Amino acid sequence: MNITLNQTDGQNASLKVSLQEADYAPRVDEQIKEYSKKANIKGFRPGKVPAGLIRKMYGKGILVESINQLLQESVNNYIKENKLRILGEPLPDRQDENSIDWDTQKEFEFSYSVGLLPEFELPLSEVSVQKYDIEVDQTTVDEAYEQMQRQFGQTTNPEVSEANDYLYGDLKQVEGEFETKTLLPINKVVSGVDTFVGVKPGDTITFDIRAAFGDDAALAHVTGLSKDVTKDLNGQFSFTVEKINRTQNAEMNQEFFDKIFGQGNVTTQEEFDAKVREVIKENYDREAVNVLDRDVIDQLVEKSSIEIPTEFFKRWLAVTNEGKITAEQIDEFYDQYVKELKWSMIRNKVVEENDLKVSNEDVVNSARQKMMAQFNMPEIPEEMADTFNNFLDNHLKQNNGKNFVNEYEALVAEKVLEFVKDKITITENTITADEFRNKVGA
Repeated sequence: MNITLNQTDGQNASLKVSLQEADYAPRVDEQIKEYSKKANIKGFRPGKVPAGLIRKMYGKGILVESINQLLQESVNNYIKENKLRILGEPLPDRQDENSIDWDTQKEFEFSYSVGLLPEFELPLSEVSVQKYDIEVDQTTVDEAYEQMQRQFGQTTNPEVSEANDYLYGDLKQVEGEFETKTLLPINKVVSGVDTFVGVKPGDTITFDIRAAFGDDAALAHVTGLSKDVTKDLNGQFSFTVEKINRTQNAEMNQEFFDKIFGQGNVTTQEEFDAKVREVIKENYDREAVNVLDRDVIDQLVEKSSIEIPTEFFKRWLAVTNEGKITAEQIDEFYDQYVKELKWSMIRNKVVEENDLKVSNEDVVNSARQKMMAQFNMPEIPEEMADTFNNFLDNHLKQNNGKNFVNEYEALVAEKVLEFVKDKITITENTITADEFRNKVGA
């Protein structure tokens, strides 16, 4: 057997494998012996089928299978022994299936396209990010109160609409065929709100839908159409009111406190206010960490000098996802695929160079904590321990162990980010919740 690598440029190479009969014949003979032992052919006792008959009946299939196994093992070993940094795995070059004569041919040559990944340095000294400390101001607290009071409030159906009501009825395009039942939030109207205030069930109003609701997201919410459709939605619409929905805010009393934080956990307005602020602060702190991590990853990817073999990568994506994504989708989301690949390379480099490890116990404990949080269990009752552990074990084994792998990779990413954040420049910045929402588009 002869394996040669021909590097065409810094990103691509061709791998050629030449096989002689002596390379694959022992494997074929062994496979035929195994078939002879297991074959059930009329006229022969089990295990006594002549090897010559097996070769005649199944020889071509055994030959193809044996050579494919040999190729896979040999190519993988060559890559490991030569410490090649490759993208995915080698892809067999396209060739006419009729070019190989499996009946008479004794010598074979196979070629593979290989995508090469470059060596690169981690640009840790170039990464500078903002870490946000969010101040919970009274406006943010009041917004949370308003949302909770509406959520747990009582809905009524008044006869005349006001500015914070919802109108339910038929929405129709005046010059067009679009028609739907929908709920119009009057407080989301950006222009011409007077048209929607003071109407009664049975009234029909007409308005310019683009002027009234503004952006594509609001139009999508009102019409139930996708943003791709609503970006071209304009013109006059009519709306016939069937009923008016008004939510009477829940009162700030013990019943309300119990609904939000559980029976008896909060008993005064002061305790409720402090608890609400605490929860809001925890939520924003969690989101601030997510923003920081995204910024770190974005800068690492952007500043790393990693050249990707574009043509090979696109072909590899198509082959490994055959039937799942189209060539058009690969082109559309290619930048995202490249970003994920580069981040994977950076992550692996940090792990290898700094001997970062995640144990099986780490994976199980992490999954356990997430599952306990999901079921709102601060601890597992002793009588439920076995049941819970079995449930956790089954969860990690599902999808052929994919859940375990996903948990493992998430922990590796956490460790990498923890390590990286100790090496880069992080500037703390205190901002209000409103400023933070505007900055991150929340």
